Amino acid sequence: MQDSKKEIISWSLYDWANSAFATTVMAAFFPIFFSEYWSLGQDASVSTFFLGIANSTASLVVAVMAPFLGAIADSGSYRKKFLIFFAFLGALMTSCLWLLKSGQWGLAILFYVVACIGFSGGNTFYDSLLPCVASDKKVDFVSALGFSLGYIGGGLLFLINVLMYLMPNMFGISSSVEAVKISFLTVGIWWLVFSIPLLLFVKEDNDGKKTKISESCKTGAKNIATTLKSLKFLKTTTLFLVAYWCYIDGVDTIIRMATDYGTSLGFSSSSLIVALLITQFVAFPAALLYNTFGKKIGTKNAILVAIVAYCIIALLGVFMTKEIHFYLLAILIGLFQGGIQALSRSYYTRLIPKDNSAQFFGFFNMLGKFAAIIGPFLVGFVTLITKSNRIGILSLILLFAVGGVLLYKVDESKAEKEIGKFEESLERA
Repeated sequence: MQDSKKEIISWSLYDWANSAFATTVMAAFFPIFFSEYWSLGQDASVSTFFLGIANSTASLVVAVMAPFLGAIADSGSYRKKFLIFFAFLGALMTSCLWLLKSGQWGLAILFYVVACIGFSGGNTFYDSLLPCVASDKKVDFVSALGFSLGYIGGGLLFLINVLMYLMPNMFGISSSVEAVKISFLTVGIWWLVFSIPLLLFVKEDNDGKKTKISESCKTGAKNIATTLKSLKFLKTTTLFLVAYWCYIDGVDTIIRMATDYGTSLGFSSSSLIVALLITQFVAFPAALLYNTFGKKIGTKNAILVAIVAYCIIALLGVFMTKEIHFYLLAILIGLFQGGIQALSRSYYTRLIPKDNSAQFFGFFNMLGKFAAIIGPFLVGFVTLITKSNRIGILSLILLFAVGGVLLYKVDESKAEKEIGKFEESLERA
């Protein structure tokens, strides 16, 4: 049922659940722990390279799977079932990081890659449920609410984990190293527990149909071919996807590689952690406020403003030399990160056929993950060759600029007409 308060809150709480992985693991402790504990003794540039490869590998796997799984989910109403599978997979692999010892960088990479697959795969089906819980009137707000709760939820657990790391004795933990390892376990538990409301209370639109998984696989394979063909008719949707591909590359790369970048500049682990906390707690109200900003100037225009802001952030990052600069950039990122993510997701719902949301969100997430293949790999590779993270970060500005130009050309009214024609062609078929 669209616009039900219970379903909206239950859906949004999944962002609260899995954002703990994005903050504690992906953005903070894994990059630091990987370079200082699991790959101890390796050159910093080599560690950066392997971290980039790990992020790119996980993104590639999800990018290849997402459209096909989305098509299956649409044909048999398996969105929630796939979400459960990926959430459990991600939480389990994250918890397994707790078991690893110093020097086991190979297993650390393996567990991290599979956990990232669980995180990204779950998000594909989580996003596809958005049209089920929110009408066009409320979709911007609900999308922003999800990201906002994600920032505060992920930030709260991250704050607890940071306190464990800084004051292990207060928590009855033997050392800071052990505190970080336990933090991975807490993320897995947090992820599973706060996924329960969505699983219990969010209803999936299925028109009363129950299709066997084998039949859904056949239908899904057929539907993905139809969707691929449809993209040439849904030109506005395709244009947005390409634009999104470009600009979200920069956003995802900054999220995933910021801590490693700060480490390479010689900033202390504590300062990097403080910067991440700043981003989380600034992004919490900013995501909701940016939704209001989007209502005043238009959703697309608000995304364009955020893209320009990210160009400035990337440029400032190149010249960053002091920890205070890192804190200021953390504030800037927090102001725009939730806004660009939330409004991109909700804007996309206006450009796709509602009955095929999972497979179209499969393409949405596929392009996002393909972008995340290029960004981290590019930064890691350029850093390895030039021995300078500053040069690697410059590539992101071009991606933001191209994405902004393409997004500017997207016409929502034209997309509605194309969707209408597409749905009519499906009915005739």
